[in-house]
Amino acid sequence: MFVVSSYLIAVVLCVITMVCWGSWANTQKLATKQWAFQLYYWDYGIGVLLISFILAITMGSTGDLGRSFFADLSQGSLNNLGSAFLGGVLFNLANILLVAAIDIAGMAVAFPVAIGLALVIGVIVNYLNDPIGDPILLFAGVICVAIAMIVAALAYKRHNQNENTKSSRVMKGLIIALVAGVLMGFFYRFVIASMAMNFAHPESGYLTPYTANFIFALGLVISSFIFNTWVMKKPFSGSAVNFSDYFKGSSWLHFIGILGGAIWGLGSLLNFVASETAGAAISYGLGQGATLIAAFWGVFIWKEFKSASTATNYLLALMFTGYIVGLSLIIIARVS
Repeated sequence: MFVVSSYLIAVVLCVITMVCWGSWANTQKLATKQWAFQLYYWDYGIGVLLISFILAITMGSTGDLGRSFFADLSQGSLNNLGSAFLGGVLFNLANILLVAAIDIAGMAVAFPVAIGLALVIGVIVNYLNDPIGDPILLFAGVICVAIAMIVAALAYKRHNQNENTKSSRVMKGLIIALVAGVLMGFFYRFVIASMAMNFAHPESGYLTPYTANFIFALGLVISSFIFNTWVMKKPFSGSAVNFSDYFKGSSWLHFIGILGGAIWGLGSLLNFVASETAGAAISYGLGQGATLIAAFWGVFIWKEFKSASTATNYLLALMFTGYIVGLSLIIIARVS
């Protein structure tokens, strides 16, 4: 199977993760113009599971290193399989809340607030379990990202005050994004705990990143029958939807949702693969630099701040600067 042999390659994979995790929600923006995000989310889950299986039987089953996917799956202990599955369940709950926050508050803010908070929590949790990298540089980077997250929230508040948006809707979107961020900060640790310490020569009972990613995807899809079904019946905004509505969607709508899941799933696999060399804290922290990519999409492509005041634009510039400096510090924390 494919494994990472250098820190440079690991960083490249994490940057690809950053782009994937920061871009998949564009498919949600496209799809939910025509139907509810809950219906989109079923296709998103299918996309994550489908790409995880394809990558497992290709990248995860070729070459002389490690174990092939099916061999690895058959020898995994229940404890490790359960840990990866739980990671998928926890992520799914957080992600459904994030998608709801995007639907209410917009991509330019829901992503920076939720994923920025997840980055802070995730880096701390993963570093305590796997202390790789210079802690001063690493946590200085985390602080910069945290500041950028706060600035994003301030920019959103100022902009919506100028746009006369109802304060109750503003607060609702921000609260949901904050809850999503807290939950998102803990899922990664469960997946990492299920994986072998040496991917090329994995220990018995532990999983390769390809198998862990697939089990993670299973946890996401199966738990959707609880979480997403509940949100369909009790939506955060808009009207309730029925399962029959899902089958009324066009082939194009279903394709967009599956594509969104495939984009996110590719990012997750590459991040798990990079974690052995980069360390879990740095790998997760760089991947969650998706906040920068998502904010870029929201501000420059979707024009969510097109009528913003000069003061708000200054805040946005400060937000981007904080993310760029923070992510740079996280990268050099491993090589210092």
